[in-house]
Amino acid sequence: MKKIAILSLHLGYGGIEKSIAALANILCEKYKVEIICIYKLYEEPAFKLDDRIKVTYLIESKLPITVAEYKLLLFKGKFRKLSKKLTKDYFSKLKLLSFLKDGVSGVFMYPRRFFVTKKAIEECKADIMISTRTFLNEWLSNYAKPNVIKIGWEHNHHHNNERYAIDVVRSSKKLDYFVLVSKDLKKFYTKKLRKYPCKCVYIPNLLDTIPTRLAPLQEKRLISVGRLSKEKGQIDLLKIFNQLAKCHPDWHLDIIGDGPERENLEDYIKEHNLEEKITLHGFQSKEYIDKMLHKSSLYIMTSHTESFGIVLLEAMSHGIPCIAFSSAEGAREIISSGKNGYLIKNRNTSAMMKKIEDLMKSESVRKSIGKAARKSIKQYTKEVVQEDWYNLLEKKVKR
Repeated sequence: MKKIAILSLHLGYGGIEKSIAALANILCEKYKVEIICIYKLYEEPAFKLDDRIKVTYLIESKLPITVAEYKLLLFKGKFRKLSKKLTKDYFSKLKLLSFLKDGVSGVFMYPRRFFVTKKAIEECKADIMISTRTFLNEWLSNYAKPNVIKIGWEHNHHHNNERYAIDVVRSSKKLDYFVLVSKDLKKFYTKKLRKYPCKCVYIPNLLDTIPTRLAPLQEKRLISVGRLSKEKGQIDLLKIFNQLAKCHPDWHLDIIGDGPERENLEDYIKEHNLEEKITLHGFQSKEYIDKMLHKSSLYIMTSHTESFGIVLLEAMSHGIPCIAFSSAEGAREIISSGKNGYLIKNRNTSAMMKKIEDLMKSESVRKSIGKAARKSIKQYTKEVVQEDWYNLLEKKVKR
């Protein structure tokens, strides 16, 4: 039985980490699977793993990685990149000594991260190793044993950021394969990597479960799921719903997720007296999200950017019509506007509001679009995506 090692930054909450867990769970049905995880943030992984999967932690750290890296930026002199929240946590509470202590540990953590990961890659006895971050692509390329099949797995969209794209190409050019989660990214990086031996392969993220029942689409509820951050555009969603609620006071908005924008969203809700019409549920389990999706009639995505959009697939698996701004690249990959959902161009909030209102008024249209959405998820099911990965790992690449 072949052994596969997946290199991960951590196994906390996040889209990449959710995808890692889903991939490990399908690969362990045929291979020995180990996740080599640099940081241990929690006692247990955020997302459920099959008991057959081995998890190895290289550094046991309770610090959120994003915060540790922000502190590192301070010591590099990049003061403007420090987050408002980080500044508030440390300075407004007069924890300067704690800030400096944690900052110094962050500086020393960075080289330690490199050396322990380098050693783990060099000593790994896997037949195949999969990298899940740009910096890990480079380390895998440089330090894995010569006979190891080296695969990079890119989850993020370049969003026309040339510098980021150059970094991705530089880090992956010596890999054997480079897996992209969208056709658009596969086309983009195939062109960029054409001079190198690395072969680009399209394999979408998978929808690990499909509900047996469709949502009835009768309750007057809108829903959105995702990290509460500026790029997700939830403040635009609140502004849109605030206008809709004036004409449709019996509709409710549920937002599931947590993140740095939560305080700003709460302030907007209070300022506009929307406490009875909007619920911020915070981070919730998959079971909780599925229950909320089943009770919802429309899914709204207001992201500025979105690499893949697994939450759209989850909503569509319930037969829920989805509306998204076309600025979200992942939404463009999944939604055929007017057929299985709707894409709103140019982040036109008036057009978004109008489309939501049209679907609020017509249960029959909601059900028609919802059924089409459910049918369109077949290519993202466990069986299809699992076969794609098996073909790649056995060097029978189809896509």
